[in-house]
Amino acid sequence: MHKKRLFLTITLGLLLLTGSVKAQQAQDSVIISLDQAIEIALDESRTIKIADISIEKSGYAKKGSYAALYPNISASGSYQRTIKKQVMAMDFGGQSMEIEVGKWNNVNAGISAAMPLINAQLWESLKLSALDVELAVEQARSSKISMVAQVKKAYYAVLLAQQVYDVYKDVYDNAAKNYEYSSQLYAAGKTSEYEYLRASVNVKNAEPNVYSSLTAIDLAIWQLKAIMGIDLETKIGVQGSIDQYTDEMMSYIVSSDDVDLENNSTMVQLSIQNEQLERTIRMTKYQYVPTLSASFAYNYIAMGDDFNFKWNPYSVAGLSLNIPIFSGFSKRNSIRQYKASQNMLELSMEDTERNLRVAYKNYENEIATFMKNYVAAESTVEMAQRSYDIAERMYELGKTTLVELNDAQLALVQAQLTMSRTVYNFMVTKASIEELMGNEF
Repeated sequence: MHKKRLFLTITLGLLLLTGSVKAQQAQDSVIISLDQAIEIALDESRTIKIADISIEKSGYAKKGSYAALYPNISASGSYQRTIKKQVMAMDFGGQSMEIEVGKWNNVNAGISAAMPLINAQLWESLKLSALDVELAVEQARSSKISMVAQVKKAYYAVLLAQQVYDVYKDVYDNAAKNYEYSSQLYAAGKTSEYEYLRASVNVKNAEPNVYSSLTAIDLAIWQLKAIMGIDLETKIGVQGSIDQYTDEMMSYIVSSDDVDLENNSTMVQLSIQNEQLERTIRMTKYQYVPTLSASFAYNYIAMGDDFNFKWNPYSVAGLSLNIPIFSGFSKRNSIRQYKASQNMLELSMEDTERNLRVAYKNYENEIATFMKNYVAAESTVEMAQRSYDIAERMYELGKTTLVELNDAQLALVQAQLTMSRTVYNFMVTKASIEELMGNEF
């Protein structure tokens, strides 16, 4: 009897301990909502920061390409010391004469400027640089949309883990209550040792599920923190429960229309890349067009055998016309290469669009299935709960066995978990649809 009481004390102590775990976690943690989790992720995530830096980088590249439109101004200077002067030989009246030419010191200094006046290839390259910035912006938007979807799914995973814990905790509570009741009956000699042992085994069998569900909550929260980009040692909790999204699921309208992919980031990026290839082809064709540029130079030159120079300025201005004639068919082959790449990209766009539409239809069909499964599971839970309540009362009256009570409880647990997982699967699928359609937070 002493051992039985000791076992009962330990079991009840464990019950109180596990029952206070979530309360202690909530007390020590910062509780955040889903919107707050998303906002933190958009502010702290390394992926988003890298995307923002990529936009900044592309912006600098665009500004650098515009520099080609401005005059290129440079200053230069040089000094030469003659080591041995050049000798010129001349013939005067049949007599040869050699004369040293030049000065010992030669100095040049000046400023020059040049700028394009007509250069169609350059102008097209500026438009291409603008598309690079546009592509970087869209890639950053894609990162944010993907980040929002990941945070939502991780958040829902925490809610589901907490719901699973609540279910298994109820199972543990019921097992402990039945064990206490069986212990009292066994001590009074009103039940068999088999029923008593069976009740104690049920308590032990319920413990691992409680521990596993608590571990699952911790892992889900760690995953959420990793996606949010915050310190993994930060203690956080989440608001709400997975059941609060039931009304959203049941009010969801499954669309029979085709999906609008106008805002889908993948399609937008492919469209920008296609336009880039079109601009590249046009820029290559413009290599056949003549170019005109202007130049100007203002220089000073001074020569002398000593450093008492006399500076003599001179300046020039000019135009330079370049007319391409033949370059070994390199331009034509480059254009053909870019057109082949464009054809490949267009085929890829068609294939991507087809796969996205199939994925959307699959998501919609899954949601319709989830809604039907939830209705069925909801009805099952009501019947299973009623069955368990009846079995529990009959067990207390000694008209049924613990085995039958356990069977009723198992059916109830399975139905409850099915409902929670159905709502979770719906919310995860809905987040995937929002990501596919390019919906922003």
